[in-house]
Amino acid sequence: MSPTIHFLRHGEVFNPEKILYGRQQGWYLSERGQEMAKTVAEWSKQFEVGAVLASPLQRAQETARPLAAAHSLQIITDENLIEASNVFEGQKFEMGSGVLRHPKSWRHLTRPWVPSWGEPYEEQVARMLAALFAARDAAGGKDAFAISHQLPIWILRSAVEGRRMLHDPRKRQCTLASVTSFHLDAAGDIEGVSYSEPARHLLPEKK
Repeated sequence: MSPTIHFLRHGEVFNPEKILYGRQQGWYLSERGQEMAKTVAEWSKQFEVGAVLASPLQRAQETARPLAAAHSLQIITDENLIEASNVFEGQKFEMGSGVLRHPKSWRHLTRPWVPSWGEPYEEQVARMLAALFAARDAAGGKDAFAISHQLPIWILRSAVEGRRMLHDPRKRQCTLASVTSFHLDAAGDIEGVSYSEPARHLLPEKK
């Protein structure tokens, strides 16, 4: 069988103030997030896994640990899996109480198709594809897991499936601890995508 590269979004982060943490270090998994990571690790045992790669950010590394342990592997840190940069990181990002209520911030919202507030979508696609093929090579013919972040995973999937980059963030199919799997053909190229939510029962209720 041809290998599959599973992109795992990290688990829930302890973030009671609802800060846009972006690429900031020091954001760690909540207790629920740790349980999500353990649940995905157990779920992953159905696959023959040859490599576990992760974003350098703490929340991704913590999500990767039980998964790597489940397969007796060391975590490979890959900078290409990092979160997208964002000029609003470190601030609240809400229309009513966050940074968007200040007119000086609006200039960053003028070109959403780029996007003008952060790392261009095209750059995200390029580095995530590089991470995917690095994971493929590291796994040596087996499956691989790559722990990353919602936006880069969604943008990679959108590119592979031929969707436009401009989108409504509320409609991304990439929830906490979800797995977006890229299936490769015999030549090692992407032939399809599937999506799973092994920790769905642990997701916080929507308010």
